[in-house]
Amino acid sequence: MKYFRQTIFAILVLMSVQLLVAQTPGQLKSWLADFPGWTLSDETEVFNPDNLFDRINGAAPLFIENNFEEMTSLEYRKGDDYITIQAYRHATPEDAFGMYASERSDELAHFDIGGEAQGDAQNLFFFAGCIYVKMWSSSAGDAEETLRAIGRRLSDRIDAGATYPPVAKLFPAKGKRAWSESYTTKGFIGHEFLKSVYSARYGHEGQTFLLFVVDGKTKDGARKVLDRYAEFTGQQAVTDEGSIVVKDRYNGDIPAVWKGQYIVGAYNENGETVQDAAEWMKEITEKLK
Repeated sequence: MKYFRQTIFAILVLMSVQLLVAQTPGQLKSWLADFPGWTLSDETEVFNPDNLFDRINGAAPLFIENNFEEMTSLEYRKGDDYITIQAYRHATPEDAFGMYASERSDELAHFDIGGEAQGDAQNLFFFAGCIYVKMWSSSAGDAEETLRAIGRRLSDRIDAGATYPPVAKLFPAKGKRAWSESYTTKGFIGHEFLKSVYSARYGHEGQTFLLFVVDGKTKDGARKVLDRYAEFTGQQAVTDEGSIVVKDRYNGDIPAVWKGQYIVGAYNENGETVQDAAEWMKEITEKLK
C-alpha cells in the first residue's frame, strides 16, 4: 500500500509538472483579467507548426527551428483600440529564450518583465518559462501602461521566477555587451552539428567576438560534436578533455576547451583568432559542473 501511494504521488507530481509546462490556450486565457476600460475578447486563435505560416508567414521557419509547438492569440478591446497577445509555446525554456533573443532590437527599451523584456509605447516582447510572448497595441497613450500591466500579470502566471537559462548566466561580465546573450538550437556559425549553443558578444582591445558554450548533453555527446568538427576540418580527432584549436576554413582558428558535456570557445566573425580568449574561457569552464 505504501508503494502504491508513493507511485500515485509521483504520477500526480509528474502530471502537475507537465501541466505547468504545457500551458494550454485555456490556461493562458484564464491567467488574464479585465483591465479598466479594456475587455478580453472571447475569441482565441491557436496555431501549430503546420499552420503557423497562415499567421506570420515568412517568420514561421525561425520559430519552428526553435522548436515551436503552439501559438495562442488573444486580444483585448477598448472601443476601436486593441491589444494583441501572441504567446508562442516552445519545447523548452531555452528554446523560448533563444527565440526571444533572436528578435532583440537595439532600438527598444528593456523592462523588468519575465526573464527579459523589450518594448516601446506600443510593443512588448518577453520570455517566461517555455513561452515567448509578443504584444502590441493599436495606439500609444493609455495603452502603454496597460500593455505592460498585462505583460507582468501574464509573465508572473507563466513563471514568476523566469530568468536566463543557467548556462547563459555564466558568461563573464568583463567586456560583455549588454543584452547580447543568446541561444542557438542548431547551425551555429554555419555548422548543423553545432547545436544547443549559448553565446554572448564581447569587445576587447578593438576586437569583437563571440564567446560560446556548446552543450553536448553528455560527455560522449560533446566528443561526438568534436568528432564531427574534426571530420570537417581534417584534423586529428580529439580524445582527451582540455584546450584545443579548431582550424575552421570558413571561420578561422577557433580556440576552445572541452570539459565534460560542454565545449567552450571563442569566435571572431572576421575569421581572426581571438586574442587572450583563454582568460574568458577559463572563467566559464571553472563555473561549469
